[in-house]
Amino acid sequence: MGFWLFVTAMDLLIPAIMLYFGRRFQKKPPEKINHIYGYRTSRSMKNQETWRFAHETCGRLWVRLGTILLLLSLAAAAMIFRRGDETAGIVCFVVVMLQVVVVIGSIVPVERALKRNFDDQGRKRN
Repeated sequence: MGFWLFVTAMDLLIPAIMLYFGRRFQKKPPEKINHIYGYRTSRSMKNQETWRFAHETCGRLWVRLGTILLLLSLAAAAMIFRRGDETAGIVCFVVVMLQVVVVIGSIVPVERALKRNFDDQGRKRN
């Protein structure tokens, strides 16, 4: 039971982080472009407008994806309740790997939105 609680907590960590930072990016994104904190790609760091847009877009996406991942992670945890430590460990690993793929994959729609709304110099398209 203790191991199941541990793996369930680990499975909920990434969705919780996505929800936290998704809301934070929407409400109070990093004010200045920086190389330490925030959604940092060359396209998002062109200027202040692209920086703000990228954080709002990423924030909305992460709230949606974080909610979905949270529910799916809870469902996976419920399915492995009392199944044994080996099963719990394997399922936890698979769930976390899928979550990592989703987090990394979330870059694609944000970059597409930036490309659709801004030119290569970071100027707003009409």
